[in-house]
Amino acid sequence: MRTRGERPGLEEIGRLRTLGREVLVQRWREDLESPVAGIWTVEGIRPHLERWLKRRHGALSYRLVQVLTGHGCFCCCKYLHGIARREVSPICHECGAPEDTALHTMALCASWAPQRHAMVSHLDGDLSLSSVINLMLGSEEGWSIVASFCEAVMALKEASEREREQAADALPLRRRRTGGRRRRYAHLMPPP
Repeated sequence: MRTRGERPGLEEIGRLRTLGREVLVQRWREDLESPVAGIWTVEGIRPHLERWLKRRHGALSYRLVQVLTGHGCFCCCKYLHGIARREVSPICHECGAPEDTALHTMALCASWAPQRHAMVSHLDGDLSLSSVINLMLGSEEGWSIVASFCEAVMALKEASEREREQAADALPLRRRRTGGRRRRYAHLMPPP
């Protein structure tokens, strides 16, 4: 409109913004109908997309995003086993389950039962990602409960991962690797 020399009023600008937002949300909804990646996250958020976008509370933290996307220390076992070939198997190091996943960490692993207690009591035992997101969107308290779980558990899992990497009896293949770039620029880094 401005390129044609027109000067839209505040009402017109508001109407255009609302229309643009509606079109964008509809396009997202259509794209989420057949995801090619991030299926865990899409399946959890898709039923709540409008509420997620309109929410007025809750900030995403690094560890909360790890759980919501399924990319964190739980996928380390699967990644380190299947792709990096630095783990013997994708088992959960906490309870010995055959595979450590975000769902396993959030809902099944017995090692995280104490941290999971508040979520379980608010969700009546349904710890699917969709239910957890529904709790998060329901109130600031619900968001805080889920965020606290993610922060506590992921911090413990990260610490456990570092201990396994630094253990004296760790296989050389298992140890954390420092890349060439890190070695090349180490002299520029401040002392620890």
